This record gives sequence, structure tokens and C-alpha cells, in this order.
Amino acid sequence: MYKGLTIAAVIPAFNEEAFILRTLTNMPPILDWLLVIDDCSLDNTANVVASFLDSRVKLVRHQHNRGVGAAIFTGYDEALEVGADVSVVMAGDGQMDPQDLPALLEPLARGEADYVKGNRFLHGEVHNSMPKIRYWGNRSLSFLTRATSGYNHISDSQCGYTAITRQTLRSLNLSTVYRRYGYPNDLLAHLHSVNARVAQVCVRPVYDGQASGINPLRSILPLSGVLLRSFVSRVLRESPLTKRHPTSR
Repeated sequence: MYKGLTIAAVIPAFNEEAFILRTLTNMPPILDWLLVIDDCSLDNTANVVASFLDSRVKLVRHQHNRGVGAAIFTGYDEALEVGADVSVVMAGDGQMDPQDLPALLEPLARGEADYVKGNRFLHGEVHNSMPKIRYWGNRSLSFLTRATSGYNHISDSQCGYTAITRQTLRSLNLSTVYRRYGYPNDLLAHLHSVNARVAQVCVRPVYDGQASGINPLRSILPLSGVLLRSFVSRVLRESPLTKRHPTSR
């Protein structure tokens, strides 16, 4: 619990056998639930989680690989089910520093934001820690996302370290949000459509042997289609012509 708020960590995991135990071991006591969503891993991830002795842990397994966004949205559903006030996404590979968690939660606890994103580019170590191709790829995608999402102040759209309030989650139709790589970009556009207040805080970039199957720089072109669709959908959702008006009697 943090300042009277119950907190659930949503932990998407796919083939994280090498990292998941360390990730769970380092989870701080302010987290009330550790919701691990195994996205049909091909390794021993699920068994490692099942054998971890912590009453806060709940393991949910996808029968088919559905993508990181889908795993997170399953975790969000679980967080709503257990009654969490805030859901925090912390990846199964340990790339989110638990010491940054209070900073991420603080804008929500003060009532100043509905959704908070970590921003690795605000940290002084980012140039030395983040591989250059990921740095420039993420920078480019963030630039495009500022235009498509409507949030001009967000400068690290791809950072997965996020926190969201229960009320904001309930206002979203997650079934219409893109579910694979590109989900954070489309989720921001959906948040804009429900007038969510989005803040960003400095978080430490962590790269300690974790591999990524995604090359952000090479993903810019394929993701452009996702971003274009996200932009068009947001404009249509927010257009006065598509909003229902009360019928006069």
C-alpha cells in the first residue's frame, strides 16, 4: 500500500525464466499484489513463478501467445478484479527499477494525474545505458506518438513503466486498443479520448543482459501504420459528430 492506495503490479512475462525470479524477489512491500501474466512462454517461466513463495503472487497463463499489450490488459482485468486502486506495469525481465516506484505513484496519490509514464530520457545515465539503436528508435517513435496521441509533452512513449488509477482503467475500452508492440502508443491515444491527465517522471534505464526481439529503429516503418490508425481512430472518437448527444424531450 502507498499512501492509502492499494497497488497491484502487472507483470507481463514471455520466456523470462532467466529473470523472473530476480524480478519477483526485488518487488517492494508497498505492492499488495504481484499479478504475473505468462504469455504462453516456451520455457520454464510459469513453473518458476508457481514455485515462488509469496502470498501476493497470482499467476495467469495465456493458452496462446497474444502479445505484450494483451498480457498487460489481462493483468489490468485481474487488478480490477482484486480491487486495486492503482495498477503498475513492471516487466518480467526486471527492466523497471523498484526504487523508482514511489516517484511513479506520487502524482496519482496527490490526485494530480490519472496515468503516469516513466521517462528514461530524463535520467542522466540514459546515453551510457541505452543501446544507441534503441535510443534513436525510441526517440523517433516518441516524436511520432506526440502527434498521434494528442499528448505533446510525452517524450518517452515506449517506456513500459507506468501506473494507472482504477477509475481511469474502468473508463477505457481495452478491447479496442492495439495489443502487440505499439500498444503504448495506441493506449495513449485512448487515454486522450477519455480526457485522462498523463504525467511523466524520471526513471532509471535498466539494461542488464535483457535481450529484446524488437529493433525500435527498424520498427518505425511497420509501426507507422499502427500510429496512423491510432490517430484516425482518436480523431473519430473525439469528433463531435461521433459523440452521442442527449435526446431532448
